[in-house]
Amino acid sequence: MAEQPFGRVRLIEMVVESVRVHMLSSQHVVILKQSERDRYLPIWIGPSEANAIAMRLQGLSADRPLTHDLLVSVLGALGSSISRVVVTHVVEGTYHARLYVEMSSGDETEVDSRTSDAIAVAVRTGSPIYVDERVLDEAGVEPDSTEEGTAEEEERLAVFREFVNSLDVDLPGKGEAGASSEES
Repeated sequence: MAEQPFGRVRLIEMVVESVRVHMLSSQHVVILKQSERDRYLPIWIGPSEANAIAMRLQGLSADRPLTHDLLVSVLGALGSSISRVVVTHVVEGTYHARLYVEMSSGDETEVDSRTSDAIAVAVRTGSPIYVDERVLDEAGVEPDSTEEGTAEEEERLAVFREFVNSLDVDLPGKGEAGASSEES
């Protein structure tokens, strides 16, 4: 299911398209892509979270469990699992997310999370990643849009094209891990 309404909020299913590093600033970004459309959501993240996501996407693992691996193991030991991750909103450029945990009792609870940590857990568990449609409307970009857009949309797409062209794929080595940093 690509689009699911949960309550009154419309959630759009996304996949991790790539993890990249901005060549000039050395800052990391994870790019989420809408499952059934060419709409993207770039999210700036810390280097350790970028490495944790990229390593898992490449099928690599650290010699010892990373924090995200530990969380998944603890949930499994408690008979719980992640049912989905939702990017709920963005405030002043900072994305907010929720982890939805299915408890061993069958009940579901939600936990506040940094978006980068939520994505790192989702790629480890194979859990779907959703974004509130309002977040995509505010911060998403459609570089291949064929419709005539407003001057503001065209400017945003031009900035996105320039931004993507300045990125390089971030390919961490096996076992790399850095210090945690907050998203901006």
